[in-house]
Amino acid sequence: MGNVTGGIRRDPPPYTNPNHPPPLQYNQYQGYYPYHNPQGARAPYPQVAYVEHQEAVTIKNDVNLNKDTLRFEPDESNPGKFLLSFTFDANVPGSITVMFFAKEGKDCDLIATKADLFPSTTVSFPKGLGQKFKQPCGTGIELSALSEAELVEANESDVYHVAVKAEGKTPNRQITHAVLEKEKGEYKAKVVKQVLWVNGSKYVLKEIYGIGNTADGSGGEDETESGKECVICLTEPRDTTVLPCRHMCMCSGCAKLLRFQTNLCPICRQPVNRLLEITVNTNVSNN
Repeated sequence: MGNVTGGIRRDPPPYTNPNHPPPLQYNQYQGYYPYHNPQGARAPYPQVAYVEHQEAVTIKNDVNLNKDTLRFEPDESNPGKFLLSFTFDANVPGSITVMFFAKEGKDCDLIATKADLFPSTTVSFPKGLGQKFKQPCGTGIELSALSEAELVEANESDVYHVAVKAEGKTPNRQITHAVLEKEKGEYKAKVVKQVLWVNGSKYVLKEIYGIGNTADGSGGEDETESGKECVICLTEPRDTTVLPCRHMCMCSGCAKLLRFQTNLCPICRQPVNRLLEITVNTNVSNN
């Protein structure tokens, strides 16, 4: 309680010894946290935006298409036509449907916009990892017959040149969309989007940089994948991804400390919106 004189409250100063100045005063605002300023007590203290730290939620995907393996192979029985091929993993038996000039409809259903010219193909598959899919002979596409106008028109109307639907026994499915690009006179399929339809919800798949060698213990050629240890402490394994740049480069401990010091990714220095903690399961069962 302070002293009251003449009806005016006078609080004594908290520090009366001039040789001992008061401690640093931090102005803390909602969503922001201060950090140590080496310039001294009188220098301004910059504010660092608070970064949200989340844990990933596991979603079961029964069938997964390896997008890096998507390509066209010549149909030996039908000169001039090409068959779509790729590798995929399946935890359950199911079917794969290939469509050309397809549009994504409600509930991730595919709608063929040129079914009369390019009929869709559906093939059943058994359970198994590392399977190779290839369209049956005679069901491919004659790439040389495609005009530049057709390809441009499809791009401008949300129609994908190539669409692959992979699904098991449940309504859940994975959709892979690709566009045709001409390179040195030859057409190649480039995957532009992969989505999952699980329990009535749609998820767009995004690649995480640095998670591959974390899961299998192998190194990569990219500088962001030179090892599986946290880039800050260099001891703990990486388990936290920076969003939106998607660099998996830190352990959860360093990530939680980083939230209060900077809002820049340690790899690319882009602003951080969220930190996503991911538990990588290296004990994959084939059952």
